[in-house]
Amino acid sequence: MTTKKIDQEQIEQWKKKHGTIFQISVEDKVCYLKKPDRKTLSYAATVGAKDNLKFNEAILTNCWLGGDEEMKTDDSLFLSVSTRLAEIIEIKEAELVKL
Repeated sequence: MTTKKIDQEQIEQWKKKHGTIFQISVEDKVCYLKKPDRKTLSYAATVGAKDNLKFNEAILTNCWLGGDEEMKTDDSLFLSVSTRLAEIIEIKEAELVKL
């Protein structure tokens, strides 16, 4: 079951609202995600403390904007998406200077 086709106009609306948008494709399935915020990362870290799959599920669910719902429900698709989720968590380089 595929949700409505996501067009460029929808993507531009998401970009205006959320900033950077990510597309993950597996075979003929596609999903669109926003960057996780601190609240989402905190929640994912809590639920994923003992189960990495719960971490990935929390990130996917809370960052989901649209796409093929099977990406969340089909185990093989979910596991494929999971391998890419760490890439949407942007960590900038920090510099520490002792004064």
